[in-house]
This record gives sequence, structure tokens and C-alpha cells, in this order.
Amino acid sequence: MNDWQSILQYKNLSHFLSAICQKNQHKVAYQCLGKSHTYAEIDHLSTLFAKWLQHESGLNAGDRIVIQLPNITQYPIAAYGAIKAGLIIVNTNPLYTPREMHHQFNDSGAKALIILEDLLPKYEAIKEHVNIEKVITTKVTDFIQATENQSNYIDFMSILSQSESLSNLSPSEAQLEDIAILQYTGGTTGVAKGASLTQSNIISNAAQMSERILQIDNIENGNFICPLPLYHIFAFTVNMISLFSIGACNILIPNPRDIDNLVETFKSNTITGMAGINTLFVALCHHPEFPNINFSNLQLTISGGSALNTSTFHLWKKLTGCTISEGWGLSETSPVLTLNEFGKQIPGSIGTPIVDTILEVWGPDNKPLPQGEVGELAVKGPQVMKGYWNRPEETAKAIINGYFLTGDIGLQMPNGAFKIVDRMKDMIIVSGFNVYPNEVEEVLCSHDEILEAAVVGGPDERSGEAVIAHVVLHQDSELTTKQVEDYCRENLAAYKVPRQIHFHESLPKSTVGKILRRELRSA
Repeated sequence: MNDWQSILQYKNLSHFLSAICQKNQHKVAYQCLGKSHTYAEIDHLSTLFAKWLQHESGLNAGDRIVIQLPNITQYPIAAYGAIKAGLIIVNTNPLYTPREMHHQFNDSGAKALIILEDLLPKYEAIKEHVNIEKVITTKVTDFIQATENQSNYIDFMSILSQSESLSNLSPSEAQLEDIAILQYTGGTTGVAKGASLTQSNIISNAAQMSERILQIDNIENGNFICPLPLYHIFAFTVNMISLFSIGACNILIPNPRDIDNLVETFKSNTITGMAGINTLFVALCHHPEFPNINFSNLQLTISGGSALNTSTFHLWKKLTGCTISEGWGLSETSPVLTLNEFGKQIPGSIGTPIVDTILEVWGPDNKPLPQGEVGELAVKGPQVMKGYWNRPEETAKAIINGYFLTGDIGLQMPNGAFKIVDRMKDMIIVSGFNVYPNEVEEVLCSHDEILEAAVVGGPDERSGEAVIAHVVLHQDSELTTKQVEDYCRENLAAYKVPRQIHFHESLPKSTVGKILRRELRSA
């Protein structure tokens, strides 16, 4: 048995989490808004919540429970508690509209909801049209200062305080092949689908990540800033499962868009690492106080969620002295598939597959292509989902002979690492030639006066499609459209040069910080 596979000795996620908490009981597990909780405290509080779920909520093992919270300590307590009680977690974006909540709640068949009290008006708008039986509310500051429950629903903190006297928790009977999480896709190519991630998927991916993370000396005693939302599978697995499993401390950031506060968190803590996204790294690097921070303890920076620009890679290295390890994965793969090896990072590459992951480049006939040829990336490994929730036809299209078709176009480089060319759906065809937005964006962002860029396709009578660039300039830049065009002509073939260039103060982004090309297409 490989070292990383030894983690599969655990019967399920509940067993796994309890063992981790016991091993690291005196260490700090989470810090949020200046309040810290040890592993022992997180274990105790999550068990209290699990006892209530098991004995008082009316829910049964296998029922779905929605967690709709920002990055606050209540999130891991609720998630771990739900796992201990044998429930299936439905991770939900706090910024979802009532329409999006309605779809996800009904599609998952959720019976319970844990929601931030401030978000209740959105739930109230749909409550007559969903089958939620129990609504539990909490506030951002609940662990900082005691306040009165202002809602008519069940108070999360009251559950914790009243559950001490409940009967002991019966251990979860979930098996490794049972579903632990329904992680909904973004729905960019249609209706959002729930990726069914099993107990084994999550444990395996946490172990696969840990195998690579633990190559860094003493990393298990580090402090990791967690600005990416825990409802996103990237932070859920990397921070709340993998880093938690090695005994690290996660510093939760409730609002990652507050860059001033994020910079202050860097300044007031000894930071070992952070997982982020390209746009977040850019925002930090251009904050006036960021270069003044002492980064001598920063050992690990991981990028995921969207392509990392080479210019961002070099700027981060220049300011912090720490290189960024770009990785890649999807909601359907728990999510991590590849990661650049620490100290051996290759800018522009997503690195090599993590342990026990098979990655191939497939042609239209679903057969592997030779090294260097471009095709769809297909992956096989213990982290690949069971399927799409209640969508057998969609599952059959996505998983062929055990390989998940990712929808990403890529190639294998001569050094064995892989490179993402683009999403299949984002490819632009100009007069029969393929144009990949990532490549054009990379060129645009390499210009000293361009802060961010997004490239989409638009209709064109002559060429079928035209390349359209949306650009954000650095403050005080007076760069003109012609200067941008000239720069692109110096670095790109003529058919790849943007036909239109639009300047913006900012670009539309998801809550994770990913630039939303689809909104620019419809603008």
C-alpha cells in the first residue's frame, strides 16, 4: 500500500475527521476575526451539532443539508457535524439569487438549510416552493459576541449550547462509496448539475494533495490564509480537508474582496501559505502596503480556479520571494488533478498529475493523442466523481471507460507537465483557425500597463467569429486602443489579434474571483 493510500484505512470521512482531531487536539485548527479554535474544540462543537442533527432534527442518514455561509468558523463546524451525522452536504454560494437557490435546493432534494441570517430574505422569497424542513441561522460574529437571534428560525449557537445533554452520537455508518457532497457546477454550459462526490473521493483527494504538500519541511505546523470560499470545492478540499488533515491552521477570510483586510491579515500573522486565484494575486500585488510585508515564512502558494498568467507568476515571486504552484481540477474531480511541484514550478503549466491520477489527451475519437498534440483532457483517478446527481444520461456522456472528459483543451509538454490551452466552449474560430482566449489574455497581461484582460468571441460576417478583448488598465495609464493592437500584432499571428478592444474599470467576476467571460459575451 502506498503511503498516501494508508488514509483509506478510515471507514468514512467521519472516522477520518475524528482521528485527525484526536491527533492534533491541542493545535489551533481555525482562526477567524481574531478568534481561534483548537482541533479539540472543533471536534467537540461539530459533535454537538451532529448530535442535534441525529437526535432532534428529524433528518436521517443520506438526507441532504444545504450550507450557505461565507468563510466563518461555523462553516467547518456545520460541515464536519453534517458528515458525522451521515448527511450529504450541498455547498451553496451565499451570493446566489433566489432563482439559483430554488434550482439547487429542489434538484438536490435538500431537507435542511444552514444560512447566514442576513440572507434570509432570499430564502423567504422561495420557501413556499422548496421542501426545506429545517432552517438554521447564524451570524458572522456569533463566536465573537453573543447576540440575540433575530429570526424565527433555529439558532445555530443555541443548538450547540443545548446539545450537551443529548444522547451520545452514534457513529456514521456511511461507506466509502457513499455520497458525501453534492458540488454543483457553475452551469455555464446549461443548467447547474450536482457532482456526486463520495466519501472516498474526498478522502483520496485530500491524501493525494497531502502527499505533495508534505514534501515541504515543517509545513504541518504552518498558518494558511483561506480567502477562497469554502463552498467552492477547491477550498473545501484543500483547506478544510487536506490542510486540516496535516494539522495546519486555517485563517478564514469572510470577505476576500476586502483587500485591505487581507493585507492586514498577512501583516499581523506569520503566514506559511495561501491558495488563491490569479485575480486575487494581482489585487494583492498592486496594493500599496503589500510589498512592505515580511514574507520570510511564506513557503507555499497554490493557484487554481482559473489560468495563472505568467506575468502574475513573476510579479508574485518578485514581491514575496515565493513561487506560485499552479494546479488544475474541476468540481467533478474533488477537485485537484495536477499541481506544479514545489521548487520546480513551470510558468504557464498546470504541472504534473498528483499521485495515482492518469491524465491523457484525447482526440475526437476518444483515443489518446501523441505527446505535444492538442486535444481534450481525460482523467482517471480515485477523486473522479460517482456521477451527476440524478442525471444518468449526462453521466454517461461525461465518463467513458472510467475516464472523465473534462472539457478542457490541453497538451503534454516535452518535460511531462501539462498545459491548458483553453475550455472547449471558449475557443474562438476565426476563418477556420482556432484561437484560444487564454493565449491572447496572456499576451495582453504581459503589457506593463494592463492589469487584467478577458477575451471572448463575437460574430463576424467575414471570418465567422472575431476576437474581442476586454481590458483593465493600471491606474493613470493612458494606453490607447491602437497601442494595444500594435502590441498584440508584435506578439500574435494576425488572426489572433483582437478586432475590438474595450476598456473597463473592472471585469465581472465570480465570488471565487474567476473572470466571467459569459457576461462579457452577453454585454
